[in-house]
Amino acid sequence: MAVVTMKNLLESGVHFGHQVKRWDPRMKKYIFAERNGIHIIDLQKTIQAIKDAYDAVRKTVAAGKTVLFVGTKKQAQQAVQKEAERCGMFYVNNRWLGGMLTNFVTIKKSLLRLKKLEKMEVDGTFENLTKKEIASLGKERIKLQKNLGGIKEMKELPGILFIIDTRKEGIAVAEAQRQGIPVVAVVDTNCNPEGIDYPIPGNDDAIRAITLFTQIVANAVVEADNEVGLKIIETLGDEDEDMEGLLTDTSMKEEDMEIDIDKYTTEEAYRAAKEDEIVEEEEPATQIHVDVDKVYEDE
Repeated sequence: MAVVTMKNLLESGVHFGHQVKRWDPRMKKYIFAERNGIHIIDLQKTIQAIKDAYDAVRKTVAAGKTVLFVGTKKQAQQAVQKEAERCGMFYVNNRWLGGMLTNFVTIKKSLLRLKKLEKMEVDGTFENLTKKEIASLGKERIKLQKNLGGIKEMKELPGILFIIDTRKEGIAVAEAQRQGIPVVAVVDTNCNPEGIDYPIPGNDDAIRAITLFTQIVANAVVEADNEVGLKIIETLGDEDEDMEGLLTDTSMKEEDMEIDIDKYTTEEAYRAAKEDEIVEEEEPATQIHVDVDKVYEDE
C-alpha cells in the first residue's frame, strides 16, 4: 500500500508555498512553478521525500529507538500531540526549552520534579500544607506539565526527530545536529533544507497539511511496532516447534499413562482398544466352563 497519494497531498494543500518575495533560494530545486505570486511545490519530489522519511522512521523504531515529534506553532500543537500519543512516542508542542537534547541531564531533573509533584497530589502530602504552598506547587506542576508533559517518560535521547517548520524550531534542529540525531522535517519555500537529513518539501502552515505529515510519520512508527511484534510471535512459534517431540523427566511416557479399567471389562472393549493402538492381538482362546458340582461320567 502506498504511503501517500498525490490526491491526498493536493486535498491537503501541501503544494502551496509562501509568497515569492519570501522564498529561500536554497529551496529552488523543490519549486515547480509560480502562480499569482505564490510558489508551487513539486509534489513528485515531495512524494519521494515522504517515502525516504517513512523508511528512515520505520527502521529507527524497528531498531528499538524512539521518535520525538516537535511542533510548537499553534497550527501544529494538536496534531503533534494526537499522533504522537497514538503511536506511543514523545512530543514537544508548547515550547522548546534550550538544552532539551544537549543538556538532557538537567532536563531529566525537571522530569523527576514533575513526577514528584504529581505523586504529592495523590499520596496526601498536600493535606499537610497551607493553601499558599499548595497553590505555588500547583502552578509549578502545571508549568512543567505544559512544557515537559510530552517527554515525561523519555529516559534517553530519541533516535530521530520529526519537526514541523525548521525556521521556528531552529534551536531544536541545531541541538539535534550537534548530538548527531537524524532529523525529518517539513520544509516550506521560506526554509533552509540544508543540514536536514530527510527534508520533506511541503506546506508547513495549513492545519490539514501538518496533520497529514504527522499521520504519515505516526503510521511509520505503528508499522515498525507491528513488524517487531510479528517477529516475536514467529520466534515463539519456532521455539514451540522445537519443543515438540522432546521428552523430559516431567513428561508422561506411554507406559506411565493412566488406564481406564472400565474400558477393558468386556472382550469387545478390549479388542477395540487394541485396534486403536494398532496392535495386532490373537483372538482369545475359547474358554471351557466346567461346573464343579456336576459329576461327569464316561460314556
